[in-house]
Amino acid sequence: MGVSKGSKTVVFMLIILLAAQGIADAAGVRSGQWSGKPAGSRPFPEAYTEIEGVLGFRGGGARNAPSYGTAEMRTYRPKVVWEKKTKSSSWGGGAGWTGQPAIVRWKPEVLQAMNVKAKFRSKPDFTEVIYASLDGYVYFLELETGEETRNPIKVGNPIKGSVSVDARGYPLLYVGEGIPENGTIGFNLYSLIDQTRLLRVNGIDTFAYRRWGAFDGSALFNRLDDTLTVGGENGLFYRVKLNTSFDPQRKTLSIKPLVSKFRYKISGNAYQGIENSVAAYGDFAYFADNGGSLLAMNVRTNEPLWALPPLDDTDATIVVEAENDIPYLYTGTEVDKQGNKGYAYLRKINGLTGQVVWQAKYECLSIVGGDHPVNGGVLATPVVGKGNISDLVVFTIARYGTLGAGLMVALDRKTGKEVWRLPMKRYAWSSPTDVYDSQGNAHLLQADSGGIVSVVSARDGRVRGSLALGANVEASPAVFGDYAVVASRGGKLYGIKLE
Repeated sequence: MGVSKGSKTVVFMLIILLAAQGIADAAGVRSGQWSGKPAGSRPFPEAYTEIEGVLGFRGGGARNAPSYGTAEMRTYRPKVVWEKKTKSSSWGGGAGWTGQPAIVRWKPEVLQAMNVKAKFRSKPDFTEVIYASLDGYVYFLELETGEETRNPIKVGNPIKGSVSVDARGYPLLYVGEGIPENGTIGFNLYSLIDQTRLLRVNGIDTFAYRRWGAFDGSALFNRLDDTLTVGGENGLFYRVKLNTSFDPQRKTLSIKPLVSKFRYKISGNAYQGIENSVAAYGDFAYFADNGGSLLAMNVRTNEPLWALPPLDDTDATIVVEAENDIPYLYTGTEVDKQGNKGYAYLRKINGLTGQVVWQAKYECLSIVGGDHPVNGGVLATPVVGKGNISDLVVFTIARYGTLGAGLMVALDRKTGKEVWRLPMKRYAWSSPTDVYDSQGNAHLLQADSGGIVSVVSARDGRVRGSLALGANVEASPAVFGDYAVVASRGGKLYGIKLE
């Protein structure tokens, strides 16, 4: 995948398994090996967290909840109520792909334990925005006003992914790094009591098949067994037993991490790198890679369940939705390895067997090679509908028709047949964000490369209103109630009121 004003340099190798005609055998592992003994695991809980907010990319394990609460929009004219200018790095400021903030309404006892400014520690229902930037800093802002709630954390490398807050509501923050501007690259865990770094894992690892150490994925915390799960662009799947100790009265937080990592190879796939955020359901974790293979891991046994053969680079995060206790995966590919023209493949997959339930394809364009490759196809994570769109899955497709244009499509979840389409004048990598009112009526916030944030009726694809931010928006919004937060490549973070 490529990114404007710089390349997401990709050199990959690959991974584990084999399958024929899109259906994986139960095992079929060609090559898989752990470094370090992975801790025993409990299943991921059905409810990822009991904390109010959006704690990681698309909310949690199923990656299907980029908004929290409801928004009773009347005018469908969103407006900017605050903006924050960031610093800058070689990659600029603001945020790029995926660049979603976390939004957390802290429990009172946790809030009192942190170094949040005194005026906010006494504010009822205080809600904090945590935004990692391309400038190499993590910012902390009050949701309604955008006022800084504490000093930013200097990570020191541009951050292209999305942060994650501990699913227990502990003041523990995951931050991955995107570009080795300071000569090193990896992922970090910070205490939000005093912003001390508690762990750094180097992404340049001799155990990995690929020597590129970025972490664009947003980690998952399993609140039942005190573990963290994340994938790296080095092609490694990480499990970290945290051994967390948190005492809010004494204002102490410590971890004694045990890091294990899994490398893999899949027949026919010569490209490694996990850029999407690992998704989870019960005993299973799911991810895709730069070659376009999908892999299911059993986190209880720490063994692969199945893997699919490659199609094309898959950076968009998989979304999981259970039907009759069977997890189904919704995923889409880019146009990258196919060259300057090819197909984005949109699929529904049985998460227990790897069987492809349905597949749709859309011809797209791409700019590959050179100093500034910029891919088309699916880079946005899809929306699996709830409420009045519970029968739909919505995909945003980049560079459809022309290099500058795009397309939103809603497909029937059972059949994969197209229900509606919305041609876009400007393509988008930003993920559509589903927002619901108290009656379950759904709208989508869709930002694009022209800097327009549109409010789209999710039932029929009709644009109801829009807002111009003036610069390319690659990042994905998060929503809490009637506030949305998103950043642009123009170096700013925005608080947006949904009215």
